Amino acid sequence: MEMQAFGLLLTQLSALTAHQCAQVQACLGLEAPRPPVGRLLDQAAQPQLCCPRCHATRWYRHGRECGLQRYRCRACGKTFNTLTGTPLARLRHKERWLAYLDSLLASHTVRQAAARSGVHRNTSFRWRHRFLALPRTDRAPLLHGIAEADEMFLLESQKGSRHLTRPARRRGGKAHWRGISHEQVCILVARDRNGRTLDYVTGRGPLTKTSLHRCLRPALDPDILLV
Repeated sequence: MEMQAFGLLLTQLSALTAHQCAQVQACLGLEAPRPPVGRLLDQAAQPQLCCPRCHATRWYRHGRECGLQRYRCRACGKTFNTLTGTPLARLRHKERWLAYLDSLLASHTVRQAAARSGVHRNTSFRWRHRFLALPRTDRAPLLHGIAEADEMFLLESQKGSRHLTRPARRRGGKAHWRGISHEQVCILVARDRNGRTLDYVTGRGPLTKTSLHRCLRPALDPDILLV
């Protein structure tokens, strides 16, 4: 490669996203060094850390256990760590969590994620439910400034249900009726310019004014501009 083209390539590397950087590293056979998961969790939780039992904010360090900093509450005397009371509490193999998260972001299947992260397929199945349950507790209370909202429609899946309300569809299938019907579930997504995102399942069929007011009105700041 000519030096001029190589210099142009180097200037473009700074504009790559994290996923694109990972793809470049995979092509070069490199693996970016990752800090321990325990350290990342402790750093992320420090600003708003409080006792999960009494919610007191006065605590002190109380040793380390399983790669995580442990704390003791000065109010109630109970010990806890950054994962106490969360869906990720008591999960093992923390050194494989980041690789498993990459598989989740890449929409890999349970078996593919298990093979890539080096865990059993049953462990991969349990981890998927634990990791997907965590975002439910991390939602923005209000959207501010300028916000955008849109809806999408998906065929309702009754996978795992013991009592189907319709004939079973094979391999996903397609709706019996054309267009938007009661066979589809409406998912409403709202996001402001600061990146805060909220999503709601409004129900079957088209989005109505009643469901729109029920979902969005409590989540919007009074001075917000909704586009």
